[in-house]
Amino acid sequence: MTIKIGETLPDTNLLQAGDEGPQSVALGDKLKDRKVVIFGLPGAFTNTCTSAHLPSFMITYDDFKAKGVDEIICVSVNDPFVMKAWGASTGAADVGITLLADAESTFTAAIGMQFSAPAAGFVNRSKRYSMLVENGVVTILNEELERGACEISAGETLLEALG
Repeated sequence: MTIKIGETLPDTNLLQAGDEGPQSVALGDKLKDRKVVIFGLPGAFTNTCTSAHLPSFMITYDDFKAKGVDEIICVSVNDPFVMKAWGASTGAADVGITLLADAESTFTAAIGMQFSAPAAGFVNRSKRYSMLVENGVVTILNEELERGACEISAGETLLEALG
């Protein structure tokens, strides 16, 4: 069942590559008493994710901050080392976007955003989406309807929905 507006996100742990190796990140701690943008995508280094989805949040980063967003988090079903390398190669980490790995697809499955496309090598990956979360509660949710598209879930679309 897909998460809906008004529902609380599950308090799961994601991974981030640190100086000492993978570090567990409690999502609940990042959301408590904060306004956070979370966007999910099928995979680091993939075409649309790299050329459109991630850049749409890099471009709008300052605008989101001006609207009171505390943090922008990108979640993908990859390992934390891939996410760190992708953040470095795209410049997203330098902009300030937090890149978190959902290595076992636990969070993605819990919010109903999991899909598989074995022919493309995608098993239990994340659909493309973006959401605004306030104190752990989803207030805006934009799920992309077509594979390879990045319009509904783009940073610009979410920013416009904030008003």
